[in-house]
Amino acid sequence: MTPPNFRKIEIPIEGMTCTACSTRIEKALNKLPGVHATVNLANEKARIKFDDTLVILDKLIDSIEKTGFHVSPQSVQLQISGMTCSECSGRIKKKLNKLPGVTATVNLVTERSLINFRPGSITVSDLISVIVKEGYNATEINETNRAKEKSRQIATYRAELIMFWISATLTLPLMLHMGTIFSDTTTELLPRWLQWLLATPVQFWIGMRFYKGAWFALRGGSANMDVLVSLGTSVAYFLSAIVTLLGLNQHIYFESSAAIITLVLLGKLMEARAKNKTSAAIEKLIALQPRTARVERDGQTVEINANAIKLNDIFIVRPGESLPVDGIVTEGSSSINESMLTGESLPVPKNFGTKVYAATMNQQGLLKCRATNIGSQTQLAAIIRLVEEAQGSKAPIQRMADKISSIFVPIVVLISILTLLLTWWLFDDFIFALINAVTVLVISCPCALGLATPTAIMVGTGRGAQIGVLFKNASALEQAEKIKTLVLDKTGTLTEGKPVVTDIIPLEDISKNDLIQISATLEQGSEHP
Repeated sequence: MTPPNFRKIEIPIEGMTCTACSTRIEKALNKLPGVHATVNLANEKARIKFDDTLVILDKLIDSIEKTGFHVSPQSVQLQISGMTCSECSGRIKKKLNKLPGVTATVNLVTERSLINFRPGSITVSDLISVIVKEGYNATEINETNRAKEKSRQIATYRAELIMFWISATLTLPLMLHMGTIFSDTTTELLPRWLQWLLATPVQFWIGMRFYKGAWFALRGGSANMDVLVSLGTSVAYFLSAIVTLLGLNQHIYFESSAAIITLVLLGKLMEARAKNKTSAAIEKLIALQPRTARVERDGQTVEINANAIKLNDIFIVRPGESLPVDGIVTEGSSSINESMLTGESLPVPKNFGTKVYAATMNQQGLLKCRATNIGSQTQLAAIIRLVEEAQGSKAPIQRMADKISSIFVPIVVLISILTLLLTWWLFDDFIFALINAVTVLVISCPCALGLATPTAIMVGTGRGAQIGVLFKNASALEQAEKIKTLVLDKTGTLTEGKPVVTDIIPLEDISKNDLIQISATLEQGSEHP
């Protein structure tokens, strides 16, 4: 049984090449008080049991690195649902970065967080728990969860669409009634009790998300878009309810509260649609990998799911098929189109001992290959990760927007209060002053601050990936605007390497049709491209 002060952790180590390396690390770790360590060369990990009252994690890592090896930080991507504005993403980022050894970025558009942390300092479950406590949901992104996430995005869009149409159906009669306010008629189109009846489900059923979001934000010591929407619509709704109950001779504003919620829902609907489209680039990259593969098992060739291939499996690729994983040719010779990796249009010859890569296209002969990199270790997976990290990174200008949005909501609330007091003092009309204060609240949504730059980065990096241009991060994309000179390899980068006829210019003594006919006759038996 492990004593109460003892912890068990696994630390990944880079740079080990032989048993002498692993033995040296073991000795260094086991010299520390209260530490028992074993180092596995095969999986490049140190399994450590230590007394945390005698030694801290940083000391263990320092001991490993002093032996000449490197402890790489672990990273994880989490999918977060429930964020509504930049204040939400900012609050999650702030909470995550308070954890020891954690560096996190949160992208509102992709609804993802890229988190780097010291091995052994924290678990993925701990990170998810922090996010859940803030009122959001989070799951780790992996190959299995990608399909689930796409299904969730589609379901979210459909749910947003249904809620919008319900809200619009209830709000439309109220908006038609509003037209009578600006006409000469003194008769209200709808009785006040009916307006109240129509506005109530919009306010408290459809609009419940804003109350929940506001509660979690205020509980976390901040304010977000939900605070502005719930505060502004509640003032308009309850003012109208009081006027209706007491039978006062004042205007009511049920249509204002309902219309605000409906229009915000329309914005959410458009946002959900945009998020679905921005993930298209990564989906196209994933689609390059075949779903099935042929492998040799017990002397027989069997077809299995491509994700089920194991290291050192022998897989078979026929002409016209894409490779399922990275590998080394063990039998056969062919040429492979690697344009999706290099941009080079000319096929690359492959024979015994040469490397091949997932999602590239076999063009000629049959190949047998041994799997060397599978799953998240393939070159294709590395490209997908690069695109995801670039889409999730923040440009310098976005950091400025985040700083502004963090103080935006409190300032808007303050301006709204000042509007109420000044308008009331100047015009001596409390209802008029209150409506102006509500207007300030609901028109000052900080969403644009949080969405504009990330959306541009998503579209730019995604489109770049589709045409073979990869950006390391958003900062590189922003700095690219300052480029004065660009040096490129022409063939395969600027051109396709496939000659085509662009113009036909006949001489005076021959017609264009005759020239085409003669050219076709000459080319009929030719192998020239």
